[in-house]
Amino acid sequence: MIKFDQVTKKYKDDFVALEDISLEIKEGEFVSIVGQSGAGKSTLLRLVYAEEMPTAGAVYFNEKSLDSISRRKLPFHRRNIGTVFQDFKLLPKKTAFENVAYALEACGAPKNEILEDVPQILEIVGLGEKMEKFPHELSGGEQQRVAMARALIHKPLVIVADEPTGNLDPVSSAEIVELLLKINNLGTTVLLASHDKDIVNKAAKRVVVLERGKIIADDAKGKYKIS
Repeated sequence: MIKFDQVTKKYKDDFVALEDISLEIKEGEFVSIVGQSGAGKSTLLRLVYAEEMPTAGAVYFNEKSLDSISRRKLPFHRRNIGTVFQDFKLLPKKTAFENVAYALEACGAPKNEILEDVPQILEIVGLGEKMEKFPHELSGGEQQRVAMARALIHKPLVIVADEPTGNLDPVSSAEIVELLLKINNLGTTVLLASHDKDIVNKAAKRVVVLERGKIIADDAKGKYKIS
């Protein structure tokens, strides 16, 4: 589904974030990407949803090179990918329902679709009874669940989670990884970048280790390890 073919990404002053990365991710896989700060984890994820483009090499999504997609069509590519970040990016004056619905409204979805789909997604993430709560009325873990519901609302092929437990306590972190595993079991590909040793080990899935922009390990059922 996703292929990195000898990808290098440089920034200003010739800083090399990724160097000669070749990586294939199959449909329905759960892949944890680990490494120290600055190893290139977030850059790799940004290349998947085309926020960045490679300096050299190519990234493919369903056999199509992302750099061949016009800027006008990039939003359609990104609907295939749900993104979840460390900061929840919720709208503080909107309820959980409204935060998730907003993603559909922005795409012009009809009201009947919104009224049907949003409660279903909130049920999946365990917030069916809290859809009328505002962000300040929810715990950190619950806010992240709203963010995950919003990422799922377009029924994406891939969920990209960049340090999703960075602001959470251990119990909430464990709940988030369980939810990611549940989403993966429904057939969605999951890419998780994390510093959290416990959630990577709890996932017990494929682990790709980055160091200074290079892949130094790729284990089918690995554990969190950095040098």
